[in-house]
Amino acid sequence: MRLAFVALLVLVLAFLLCRAVTRERRSWRRFQRLTATRARQRVYRRWLIESVVIMGGISAVLLLATWPLLGRVLVDTQAWGPVATARDVLAGGVGAGVAAGAAVAFVAALLLPALLLRGKVDEIPAIGDVQALLPRNRAELPYGVGLGVSAGVFEETLFRLAMPALIFGIVGDGPIAFLAATVVFGVLHLYQRWTGVLFATLLGLVLSALYVLTGWIWVPIVVHALIDLRSLVVIPLALGTARQRVG
Repeated sequence: MRLAFVALLVLVLAFLLCRAVTRERRSWRRFQRLTATRARQRVYRRWLIESVVIMGGISAVLLLATWPLLGRVLVDTQAWGPVATARDVLAGGVGAGVAAGAAVAFVAALLLPALLLRGKVDEIPAIGDVQALLPRNRAELPYGVGLGVSAGVFEETLFRLAMPALIFGIVGDGPIAFLAATVVFGVLHLYQRWTGVLFATLLGLVLSALYVLTGWIWVPIVVHALIDLRSLVVIPLALGTARQRVG
């Protein structure tokens, strides 16, 4: 069984990394040069379909292959000393208070920078090469919503649920499995340059921690979707660009 997991992991990694280094990067460079709304909509639509079909399809295959390991990798990681200590500290009322405070801080961090800079800059500085991705008018905005939600659902299902289970089936170590999956998640953002890779890797660590500490996959799914929706919806609305009609 371990050899089968190794073969499946190699196949998935080869496909994802090749896609990130070549096809996706070229596609991203072409997209940056597009100016017509209809042309940008076609690319948005293709990316949305690919997110569902490719990321969703790979996730489904890995989940079916590793279903018995999903609980084991989580339990093994939660039993790791630092994680077990953190879960003990957060148990009960303390955890509820920390969760409430973190939720308020998270929402503030998402909204305040965009609102404070509203009307003062033409574009809000972003980490990584992602400015061209932001919708520019009403016609493009729905695709921003779709891309944000699909990334939250399918990327978290793949990199926080399915891939750690697959790697755990090979190495038998939960923390290493989550760390390795996070590194893959970061590298796949190579088209955003190295600042984007670094930020994605750090974000992946946070999202993995949220899943491991809570035991609920919907927590990183919601957080990931909200972060992407901030970039793809809140920022364009704050700048006023997404409220403009197509000229």
